[in-house]
Amino acid sequence: MDVRLIAATNADLEQLVADKKFRSDLYYRLNVFPITIPPLRDRREDIPLLTRWFTQKFASRTRKPIRSIPARTLSALAEYHWPGNVREMENLIERAVILSAGPELEVSLPELRAPEVAVTAECVSQNLNFENAEREHILRALRGTNWIIGGARGAASRLGLNRSTLRSKMKKLGIIRPS
Repeated sequence: MDVRLIAATNADLEQLVADKKFRSDLYYRLNVFPITIPPLRDRREDIPLLTRWFTQKFASRTRKPIRSIPARTLSALAEYHWPGNVREMENLIERAVILSAGPELEVSLPELRAPEVAVTAECVSQNLNFENAEREHILRALRGTNWIIGGARGAASRLGLNRSTLRSKMKKLGIIRPS
């Protein structure tokens, strides 16, 4: 029998192997042909296409005659950060199709507000420059995730960054994991 196994994860298996939280032999068996798909926030050009596809899919399923998507809706969807990635988008579009009354997709735009970034009193009182503030922000996220960088609950996700981008910033800022 000739069998091929396809496995998907949002965890940083390489980091988990290094932390001895994932079996290295299993990692090397699975890591034959890795395919890395960037998060939706890094593929903004895909958002209109996915919006149309999900709208068509759910309109057909619910037998609703939705024929158009307002430009302001597409613009708001493209600007949103999508922390839940494509699944979040799919759920939002399904909800919008269900709630739409006419032939136009009605998305609840207030749901798409990006979380406000708070400037802490600590940053203001210490008069930190941008690089130091960025360093402290990254360190806080890393400590909050027990130095887990990738995955859904990792520091990169909390910071809204790609894992590779976070690693690059850590290198640039001289941030290393304490032993």
